[in-house]
Amino acid sequence: MIKVLIFGGSSSVGSAIFKELNPFYDLYATYYTQTKFRSNKRYKYYDLETDPTLILAELNPDIIISGLKGNFNLQVKYYDKTIKYCERFKSKLMFISSSSVFDSFINYPSYEEDKTFSQSIYGRFNIHIENKLFRMKNSNWTINRSAMIFSSKSKRINQIKESVIKLNPIEIFPNLIININSENLFAKQLHYMISRSLCGIFHHGSNDLINHEELIKNIVKKLKLKEVNYKYVYTTNNNRYLSLLSNKNSFPKHLNFKFDSILEKIK
Repeated sequence: MIKVLIFGGSSSVGSAIFKELNPFYDLYATYYTQTKFRSNKRYKYYDLETDPTLILAELNPDIIISGLKGNFNLQVKYYDKTIKYCERFKSKLMFISSSSVFDSFINYPSYEEDKTFSQSIYGRFNIHIENKLFRMKNSNWTINRSAMIFSSKSKRINQIKESVIKLNPIEIFPNLIININSENLFAKQLHYMISRSLCGIFHHGSNDLINHEELIKNIVKKLKLKEVNYKYVYTTNNNRYLSLLSNKNSFPKHLNFKFDSILEKIK
């Protein structure tokens, strides 16, 4: 049976991936702050200051899914050692990236082979790690760029709820055009990729686009929130795109989705 290790398996995304893959693979994951996973033998404690090759040598995974958060400098060291391990032992590395790698391109949606360019710290970091994968001695890797994640358990939804409770305004970017994703749909697409042994760059997000203001107000309506204040943030006078679309590595019909299918499940 194929052995899979998820670095960052205790996050909302990591947990969704674990739940999706668990029945089909010899699956392990890491946790850091969430001690509730301590009693789960499939979860291993890991912090970024620890050499990742220790846990890799212990488990010998065939596939490594990496969605860690934390100090960027420590993450760079982690990826350098993990990449060397993958090259030596021919393990597959799946890097969870984001739409932030394109946050300086504002005039149109971005596709898999478009040049990356970012002004944000997070976007530049993701580009740096992506470039490390491009330079690997083999092509046994995937870059999985996800659109913004909105779901009942997502960090963004929790932030909206918290803002209303604390009477803080919710930020709206009226000129921003995006597509969105959910943890569960992302996990299903990763499962498909693993089952088909796919490699390369993949974009994960709804097939259609939505204005950020429309999206946030739809979410507020779905959550039945009252007395909501908004803060309108204008970064440009024209429409600005932060959207991931595909013209190369697309998914089959049953794994394609529209943003409405995500919004209808938010509660």
